[in-house]
Amino acid sequence: MTTVLIVDDQPLQRLGFRMLLESTPDTEVVGEAGHGAEAVRKAAELSPDVVLMDVRMPGMDGIEATRRIVATGGRSRVLVLTTFDLDEYAYTALRAGASGFLLKDALPEELLAGIRAVAGGDAVIAPGLTRRLLDAYAHHLPGRPPGEELPDDPRLRSLTEREREILVAIGQGWTNGEIAERLVLSESTVKTHIGRVLAKIGARDRVQAVIFAYDLGLARPIGPG
Repeated sequence: MTTVLIVDDQPLQRLGFRMLLESTPDTEVVGEAGHGAEAVRKAAELSPDVVLMDVRMPGMDGIEATRRIVATGGRSRVLVLTTFDLDEYAYTALRAGASGFLLKDALPEELLAGIRAVAGGDAVIAPGLTRRLLDAYAHHLPGRPPGEELPDDPRLRSLTEREREILVAIGQGWTNGEIAERLVLSESTVKTHIGRVLAKIGARDRVQAVIFAYDLGLARPIGPG
């Protein structure tokens, strides 16, 4: 059973999500919140598997609420709802620690699949779209000039040569199939490597691994075209 906390400032929107989730046998709504501060408090109190988080709310918005929920180190994962896929709110939410995002007009089955995926530890966002988001908002990143030596990060040092290759590939937005093909590995081996990389760098999911690779200069903006 996947437990869900619904966060949205619109009561009718919360009701719609609740009706959908309660009609599904493997999901349970454990609470609702109408703003970010309430979401942070209820996430700590209820420890849901997934926090379904609206972004635009009065007072504390969904971005700050996501940041605070993730910072506690608890079990709850955040799935953000946004209006546009290449949206600065989505970008900021990912950097705040969200495990992915869905569009508000997603089909019911897409929403349910997204909640299940996030609860299972996966990221709900296409690998390439993570890169497109980061590329689109690269001006927000500290950046590292080409040719500059990479930082001496102990997490990076902990990776084997193969694991570092895998991290760079994740940062490029490659899917597991593309990594397997280009590095001549089986997909099951790729999944094993990715699991080890995530554990060693302390990333909650693949999205956070892309951000880590980007911040260290292992991945760079693709640029126009």
